[in-house]
Amino acid sequence: MRIEFDPAAIGRTPFYKLLTSVVVPRPIAWVSTTSAEGVDNLAPHSFFTVSCVEPPVVQFSSVGRKDSLRNAEATGSFVVNLAPEHLFEQINATGTDFPPGVSEFDAVGIAREPSLRVKPPRVAASPVALECELHSTTRLGDSTVVFGRVVHAAVSESVLADGHPEITRLRPLSRLGKDEWGALGDILEISRIRYADWPGGPVPDRRDPKG
Repeated sequence: MRIEFDPAAIGRTPFYKLLTSVVVPRPIAWVSTTSAEGVDNLAPHSFFTVSCVEPPVVQFSSVGRKDSLRNAEATGSFVVNLAPEHLFEQINATGTDFPPGVSEFDAVGIAREPSLRVKPPRVAASPVALECELHSTTRLGDSTVVFGRVVHAAVSESVLADGHPEITRLRPLSRLGKDEWGALGDILEISRIRYADWPGGPVPDRRDPKG
């Protein structure tokens, strides 16, 4: 039996909590920006994904008009830093609602490093930084989707295997529901089946001991 939920009936906040509990795990864009006044901002955004391959574009959503959105609009650039497991507490702390004139880098004690192609700094301890120029923004209700064209990527040698990022070395964090976060668990690996190789019949459900 299923329980039915009508977003119009239960309201914004309860349905937001439901959505963020079932759209899981969500990768985290740890976004660094610089304001027009020169203040470096850093904040985690868990509504984040790849939008396009050519040109390479990533996106994150700002629920409300957060500093990340305002700064990206004002200066035309931002950096998406990978959120690694070992920086869990610092990443959470940068979600604090500091006023716009306070830099999360300084308040939380996070080291910067200069970016190569854009003004906002990278997080020095993050293994991956995607430097982005603002492509466009799209307003959807109370949120704004921010699209950034990736103009440079910097990846630490320590997370590469045969020249490619290796998931057990990246150790990315993810967001779950409520105050829950996810760390890297079991990794399942399987090749996609071409239609020419389709064996026919249903795919077994591994919960079924007879499958």
